[in-house]
Amino acid sequence: MPGKGITTDISVLQERLATVERSAAEKEQQLERYAADLRETFKRERDRRHELRRSYMATVRALCNAVEARDAYTGKHAERVAAYGMEIARVLDAPFADDPEVEFGFLLHDVGKVAVPDAILWKPEPLTQEERTLMERHPLVGWEILREIDFLGEAKLVVRHHHERWDGAGYPDGLSGDSIPLAARVFAVADVLDALTTVRPYRAPSELIEARSMIEETAGTQFDPEVVGAFLQIPLERLDRIRLEAGD
Repeated sequence: MPGKGITTDISVLQERLATVERSAAEKEQQLERYAADLRETFKRERDRRHELRRSYMATVRALCNAVEARDAYTGKHAERVAAYGMEIARVLDAPFADDPEVEFGFLLHDVGKVAVPDAILWKPEPLTQEERTLMERHPLVGWEILREIDFLGEAKLVVRHHHERWDGAGYPDGLSGDSIPLAARVFAVADVLDALTTVRPYRAPSELIEARSMIEETAGTQFDPEVVGAFLQIPLERLDRIRLEAGD
């Protein structure tokens, strides 16, 4: 009978539909399990990266402390300079503004001073030419110390080039202008800011506003003018807060 055939066809279609729905439900459950597995994998990987970064940071800070423990005049210098440098980088919108590798370089910039005798580090009078030559080797010594540490990446360029000058009169390689890595150009401003505003054996500290004026005056000679421009946009109150937070 025709009606029976139609009923059979509908029944077959319903069974096929039920089969498709079951298959779809099973695939959906499978996808949900895959998604849950991926979320757990990503979480473990994220936690692992965070733990690794904490380990790296602890190692870097231990190296910094070993250097700064030798010089009472520069205690917390590395942390202040790193904080100033990252703030300048953010205002400049530099590509490394949130890069921990570059921050490591800021923190480790003076690691090469482990090879400089205490008598030179603590000398209150101007250095002789021989002493200055020895002091000016510290960027290369630092570079050699860190050269084989792969995770530091671009940080090593900051260590090597943080005493280069925009006009080419710096050391150790006499680089000039844009040939100096941008991170090192940013760091140079932060480093001098901290040097000018902290007690040193050969002079009293300057006020922040004086230090800022001195840095502005040497834009285009000692410093990259664009980096100085970014630095000048940072309010004095913000710089003072960074100094206090990083450790005065």
